[in-house]
Amino acid sequence: MTRSYVRKLSTILLDAVTDKDPLVQEQVCSALCALGESRPQEALSACEEHLRQNEKLAAPYRTMILRAMQTVVSSHISELDKDMARAVILLASSEMTKVKDLVCDWQQAASDVLVAVGRRFISTVMEELLHGLQPGILPHYFVVRTLANLSVSNVFGTVPFLTSILGTMLPMLAAAKHDTMRGVFCYALQHFSESTLEYLANLDQAPDPTVRKDAFASDISSAYDILFHQWLPSREAKLRLAVVEALGPMSHLLPSEKLEEQLPKLLPGILTLYKKHAETCHVSKSLGQILEAAVSVGSRTLEVQLDALLAALHAQICVPVESASPLVMNNQKEVLRCFTELASCSPDRLLAFLLPKLDSGSERTRVGTLQVLRHIINSAAAQMEVKQPFILSSMRVPLLDTNSKVKRAVVQVISAMAHHGYLEQPGGEAMIEYIVQQCALPPETEPQKPGPDSEELLADSVRAISVRTLYLVSTTVDRMSDVLWPHLLQFLTPARYTGALTPLCRSLVHLAGKRQEAGPDTLLIKYDGHVTLPSPYAIATRLLAVSSNPYLGDGRGAASLALLNVLHRDIHPRLGQRWATTIPLLLQYLDEHTEETLPQKEWEEKLLVFLRDTLAVVSDNTWVCQLSLEMCKQLPCYNGTPQEKNFLYKCVGTALGAASSKDVVRKHLQELLESARYQEEAEREGLACCFGICAVSHLDDTLAQLEDFVRSDVFRKSIGIFNIFKDRSENEVEKVKGTLILCYGHLAARAPRELVLARAESDILRNIFQCFSTKDPALKLCLVQSVCMVCQAICSSAQAGSFRLSQKAELVAQMMEFIKAEPPDSLRSPIRKKAMLACTYLASLEPALDEQEQMDMIHGCLHSVMAVLPEPEGEDSGLESLYQDTMHALEDLLTSLLRRNMTPRGLQVMVEHLSPWIKSPRGQERVRALGVSSRLLQSFLEHLHVSALVPFHNLGLLVGLFSPRCADLWPATRQEAVSCVYSLLYLQLGYEGFSRDYRDDVAERLLTLKDGLVHPDPATLFHTCHSIAQVIAKRLPPDQLISLLLTLVESLGDPDKHCSRAAAVIINCLLKERGNLLQEKVPEIVSVLRSKLQETPEEHVLRAAQHSVCLLASQHCEAVVSSLLGSPLPFDSHTCALWWALASEPGLTAQTLGLLLQKMSGDVPFKESRAFLLSGSHDRVATLLPLAATCALSEVMSVPASAPAVLELYPQLFVALLLRVGCTLGVQLPRNLQAKERRAAGSGKASRSLEPCSSAAGALQLALVRGGSEEVVQRVELERGWESLRTSVGHEEGVARLASAMAKFAGPRLPLVMKGLVCSPSSVYEIQRVTSTAFLAELLSSNVVNDLMLLESLLDNLAARQDDTCASVRRLALRGLANVASGSPNKVQARGPQLLTAMIRGLDDGDDPQSRVALEAMAGLVKLVDLVEPRDLRPVLLHVAIRIRPFFDSDKMEFRSASIRLFGHLNKACHGACEDVFLEQVVGGLAPLLLHLQDPQCSVATACRFALRMCGPNLECEELAAAFQKHLQEGRGLHFGEFLNTTCKHLMRHFPDLLGRLVSTSLFYFKSSWEDVRAAAPMLTGFLVQHVQPEQRPQVDLEHLTAALQLLLKDPAPAVRMKAAETLGRLVKFA
Repeated sequence: MTRSYVRKLSTILLDAVTDKDPLVQEQVCSALCALGESRPQEALSACEEHLRQNEKLAAPYRTMILRAMQTVVSSHISELDKDMARAVILLASSEMTKVKDLVCDWQQAASDVLVAVGRRFISTVMEELLHGLQPGILPHYFVVRTLANLSVSNVFGTVPFLTSILGTMLPMLAAAKHDTMRGVFCYALQHFSESTLEYLANLDQAPDPTVRKDAFASDISSAYDILFHQWLPSREAKLRLAVVEALGPMSHLLPSEKLEEQLPKLLPGILTLYKKHAETCHVSKSLGQILEAAVSVGSRTLEVQLDALLAALHAQICVPVESASPLVMNNQKEVLRCFTELASCSPDRLLAFLLPKLDSGSERTRVGTLQVLRHIINSAAAQMEVKQPFILSSMRVPLLDTNSKVKRAVVQVISAMAHHGYLEQPGGEAMIEYIVQQCALPPETEPQKPGPDSEELLADSVRAISVRTLYLVSTTVDRMSDVLWPHLLQFLTPARYTGALTPLCRSLVHLAGKRQEAGPDTLLIKYDGHVTLPSPYAIATRLLAVSSNPYLGDGRGAASLALLNVLHRDIHPRLGQRWATTIPLLLQYLDEHTEETLPQKEWEEKLLVFLRDTLAVVSDNTWVCQLSLEMCKQLPCYNGTPQEKNFLYKCVGTALGAASSKDVVRKHLQELLESARYQEEAEREGLACCFGICAVSHLDDTLAQLEDFVRSDVFRKSIGIFNIFKDRSENEVEKVKGTLILCYGHLAARAPRELVLARAESDILRNIFQCFSTKDPALKLCLVQSVCMVCQAICSSAQAGSFRLSQKAELVAQMMEFIKAEPPDSLRSPIRKKAMLACTYLASLEPALDEQEQMDMIHGCLHSVMAVLPEPEGEDSGLESLYQDTMHALEDLLTSLLRRNMTPRGLQVMVEHLSPWIKSPRGQERVRALGVSSRLLQSFLEHLHVSALVPFHNLGLLVGLFSPRCADLWPATRQEAVSCVYSLLYLQLGYEGFSRDYRDDVAERLLTLKDGLVHPDPATLFHTCHSIAQVIAKRLPPDQLISLLLTLVESLGDPDKHCSRAAAVIINCLLKERGNLLQEKVPEIVSVLRSKLQETPEEHVLRAAQHSVCLLASQHCEAVVSSLLGSPLPFDSHTCALWWALASEPGLTAQTLGLLLQKMSGDVPFKESRAFLLSGSHDRVATLLPLAATCALSEVMSVPASAPAVLELYPQLFVALLLRVGCTLGVQLPRNLQAKERRAAGSGKASRSLEPCSSAAGALQLALVRGGSEEVVQRVELERGWESLRTSVGHEEGVARLASAMAKFAGPRLPLVMKGLVCSPSSVYEIQRVTSTAFLAELLSSNVVNDLMLLESLLDNLAARQDDTCASVRRLALRGLANVASGSPNKVQARGPQLLTAMIRGLDDGDDPQSRVALEAMAGLVKLVDLVEPRDLRPVLLHVAIRIRPFFDSDKMEFRSASIRLFGHLNKACHGACEDVFLEQVVGGLAPLLLHLQDPQCSVATACRFALRMCGPNLECEELAAAFQKHLQEGRGLHFGEFLNTTCKHLMRHFPDLLGRLVSTSLFYFKSSWEDVRAAAPMLTGFLVQHVQPEQRPQVDLEHLTAALQLLLKDPAPAVRMKAAETLGRLVKFA
């Protein structure tokens, strides 16, 4: 029986192998393997019999079965008996040789079975294979291949057979005519040779240690003759490669004489293959093995073949390598291995061949040669040691090559040389210099990887590898320390090595550190014999200069400073202690910044402070003079780097300032003037800075040297030379003059102030005045800049107050001339900025300017700056910065002038100058003017000093000018306008006598209102303007009100409409706030604004009309309301605004709302169209009057002022609008209004929807908001309830959301609201009954109804609705009754019988064909069962369980979910008191619950988790209950297979008697319509079988189960078929 059943299972699975799905096929094979795990003999026997009996089974399926057999054999080889092994061997042999043609997958699978069996039964396998290896008969291809593979898998078992195998096989080689057979013979010989070599290498572990290499020599020699002489010349490429792969290992087994004899033929034969094959990796590998064999026997013949070998191998190494090609890379490695063998036997011949190749002009040849050279330097170091001088001398030509690939190869060779002592030889210095040269290459800004076909390497890759090489050689090769130090120092100062400074410095720091460890107190640099080493002055100058641009070149600033720190003793003995403190601070500063964040001027100043500190510590005039001389010498080295040269000039000035020798100072200054490159702007600035810094200590000498230079022959000759070239003479001369003028300016700016005053006019300005008559822009800039610096120096002097500048008027006039000469619409130079700064300083000096001069200055500067056109977006940010600086200069100038006349009149004059720009039609001009005005007012306020109480008589005019600008189109203008008003109000407070630090709460509001002006939304702007007007109204003196209003009325005609509207807003606010002061003016103003409404329907005119409407409504409210309701729908903006006006008057709002409610409820909400009456289609059209009333209600309640009236009518509004929402669901607009609605929606003008239901819902929201229930609206909105409320599908849900929010946030309002809703059952409209029932039902879920004493009446009302003819009403009534469990759980027990009766009645509701009432009843019972008294529940428990069981497998997800969840709650209620009758229901539901965990609907699976957790305790099995709790927690991922396995294990351990019942239930689900459940069913069966004891087998009808699983193997879903196959594999348990 057992054997037949295993065979039956195997047969079923074997029949299923032909499944079309690959995954199912794989699972079937896994199941076969599972059978084999338990019953390897039987499984193998079944597979063997199946293959033997089904001869026509296709090869792919036979292959799968053979692979399964191979898996079983590999895992259980020790369990096979000889008979089974022989049967398998015979089958595999038969399968492998059944057809002569090659069917690779099939025959390979059979071959693998033989190899697997051969691991233990090698003799039997050999016997079978040798049957196929008969003398004189060509064997099957896979017989030979299997022997080869067997020799690899079982070396010790196969090698003893090799002599006989070779003896039989070798005579067949000549008979092999087909390339396929020849190829497999080669494959076999290769593996036989490799196995033999492995056997011989491990003789100590071999079973027969007497085996010797000689035993194979004859056979291998014979095979060699055939392979080499007959097969290698074949035209078939694959065969040639197979021969080559075999010859490599075979060469080690050839007799040494034979090998020596064959080498002259063998090596050329192998080399010729390089020309025949594109992929030469195997050729090179075999060649390397042959060379290794030849070298091992000391072959002399190799010398003869050396030239050909070298040529062929060199050609291979010169093939371009593609990184994406592993074969080419492997070939390179094998070729280099060949060169290693040749280097070990013939180093002289190898070098004689290689080194001349370095002179080749071919890039590939040179790169390949360098690659070989690097390899043999590393791999044959002993042989190459005596050849070092020759190799070094041969590198001269490659060092000159400019090709990037060659450079990279050279660097790699030099790196190898460094590790093996080459660079210590003569000529090694050239190698070091070469590395440094490559480090100095310019890096690519955006390096890109070369394409696969590109042969050009980027320069950056060469530089990068050179940098790495230099650092590694310096830090890791100890023997290089004496070679590199101090040799690397000589590369620091030459400009051509600038790019290598960072790696040089890092290497030198490391080398110096090692030397300091050896001798801490000795000098690191010894100049004995090193004449090329730079001096300490040169090193210090170089490193300091390049540090000014610290992040360039991979951070050379930090590297240079670090090297300076290390060399402190060599620079000067006194510097060590000071630099140990100062240099780390500089390095820390660099670490804290990046190239983008570093403030360049601040960094340079830190370096100059460091230099001054260094000079002070040294305090040696000779040393300082020598350093300054070196700095001057290095200046020409920086002609290509202006920034660094500029800094070096500053260093020269600092050094000269520290020098005590005046002659040296004068001499160096003269040389600087004579050698300067005046054409370069940066150099002119640097030279001027140098003179300025030097003047700090040597003012007289500096001035004298400038005078001497002007009078000197050099200056005259320069001018004379320039005059020869007429076309450039003027330009060049102006540049020289400009430089001298800049020198005077910097000299004045930096020299001691007390000395500058005495020389300002006599020595400095006198020379500057001589150059004013120029048109050259550069010279103008120099003049203006120098005048500015001179004036600033004078003003900052302590004696500036007593100083009288006699030439002030001329200087001011000249500055204004320069300003006026600039183009008014563009800004390209800082001339006007510098000129205005100069005027600012001049204005503060005596004598004072007269009024006209001051007016001209203000007018000219404003016209020069205000009209400048803005730069286009994305233009140079430098121009933007220049413009900002120019504006600041203008503000400083005007502020300076205003301070000289700190009166309201003086302020008025300034504002009058700015007024045309404030009102300019060009936005940028307004922004600038308001910004300047704001700064002026702020300055005026800060410096205001009122000695007596005086009126600020022009406050109204100024406020009227600035306040409309609070709504300007430009946000910046709006901000500045508020600032101006803010300052004016505080000025008024100042004039009223308040102290300067007084803060007024009203005025301070303006600062908070500024944020509202950022947004471009007009409503926000005008609201903010209104608030600003309120502030103005509160702080404006009464006498200023009229002037302010008049000014604002003029602003109504402002071309900027925003400003015009702002003026209207401010006027209205002022009239409201301060109208009591202008009683006689009010009728006139209102009349004017009403007349404007028809002419220009602007906002401020409309507001005037609103006042009139309110007056009319106060006398004739009903007529006004009726008239407005007669306006065309949708209401236009004017009509809406008038509704808002009615809402703004508290005495009118309640009356208006009451009238509108009457209009809305007094007519039918819709009319049925003829189409509806005839066809039954839902075509309902809204009636106009209720629709208009609803829209009007929205408009009225949209005004916040309507809140008290809404609160008064809250219940009526809520009930009427809620029912209005319900009865307008699906109601359409009349056709004429539909067209209007579409047009309005298309134009974007409609503010509120006209759609009946949406308009009612919107009105309801407004009623709630105005009634103080904002939280209700927000909560419903958050839950998307309003959206649901307007749709037929989601209406009930929306009503429930609303009711829940009302219960939570508006409880006190509910009694009156409920009173209105309980009357709705009498409504003729079914939807209104549904709406009211849904609302009341949801109220019961809140405890508020109990608190308000409404529970009993509400329950009775809902109970009565169970008899309603509408199923939806009955369903909602049940929901409400069940909600008592949530809202008032303590009342459930008292009402338990009534509630349970209602629910069971719902379960049995027969008038609902869709069972929706039953679904609601189940959901209700879920809520109630945990709360009712057990005595009330027990009588109905079984009835409910039986009634809901059919819903477990309902097609509808919600029914499955609800019934399963209820089942869980029923189990929960029975914990500890489960009766046997109900326990039967639990057991019966166990399998469905387990399987529905795989339900496609997530909610059903979640319900199953809950139900199973609740079932666990009732099953009285702690392990099972614990497993349910562990795996089925909510929110935790479920590994279904693991859980099902655990569950079945516990079930079968504790309830083995349930096996039959559970399996029968799962069989039912084999036909489930859900694929996942259908797949889970066999899984459940399989796990049950897996964990049950074999003695429980009688519970299962194996025949039925097996047939069902067999049927599942034909299921259309692959996943199901896979699980069926898996389960079949587990049924072996019952075998």
